[in-house]
Amino acid sequence: MGVERSGGGDPERTLALLWRDHAAAGRAGDKPAKGRRPRLTVDQIVGAALSVADREGLTSMSMSRVGEELGVGTMSLYTYVPGKAELIDLMVDAVLSERDLPGPGDPRPEGWREQIELYAERTREAYRRHPWLRQVSTVRPPLGPGLMAQQEYLLSALSDIGLSPRQMTAAAGAIVTFVDAAAAVSAEYDHVERTTGESADAWWAARGSFWDDYFDTTRHPAITRVWREGGFDAPAAEANAESYRFGLRRLLDGIQALTGQLQ
Repeated sequence: MGVERSGGGDPERTLALLWRDHAAAGRAGDKPAKGRRPRLTVDQIVGAALSVADREGLTSMSMSRVGEELGVGTMSLYTYVPGKAELIDLMVDAVLSERDLPGPGDPRPEGWREQIELYAERTREAYRRHPWLRQVSTVRPPLGPGLMAQQEYLLSALSDIGLSPRQMTAAAGAIVTFVDAAAAVSAEYDHVERTTGESADAWWAARGSFWDDYFDTTRHPAITRVWREGGFDAPAAEANAESYRFGLRRLLDGIQALTGQLQ
């Protein structure tokens, strides 16, 4: 369960902040506003919040800590961002946008499966760069450019394989659910190893006596057979990556089988 959740801020203020660049583009022909230039920008605040969360974890990210990072008082931030809830949405959507998924007309992999695999790998990379993302519940997602780019990309990848509109949204939802969960697990592996200084393989090795002293082969015959036949021989990182690849491929196989395209 996440320690924070997106979608908890003021709806109108959050949407205006998420789409601030779009609004600025719409005002491009207007005369420059008179008066003193802003001391800060929303982008600077979001960037500082990301830096704090990346280095120190999401629990350390607060409006006061972001103010310290920028060298300004906490109250100065509220001129630009109403509070932490809105800032969380801005951070999450900024990370989603970092994936730089191809938009309409942009070059992309040819096959639909390859397009989904590109989305999955870029999402995993985003979780690696920002491991705190696994601690944010996004069941009520920030409706910003990053999320819209994700949905547009996934639905366009699935649009010509014979699925109905409802099946397309269901397939996209299943893909997002699997990829986010797998990426979060991978990020958790990395986080635990980094914070404890102990690799997953070393952790298992330190508990090797379990198999000799406590494991009952008669009560667990399936585990025993797989163990003896080498099913658990892969190093932890390799096993984690293999589980991810296996799961994604079988999920895509299922979608492909539904359309009658599976060879």
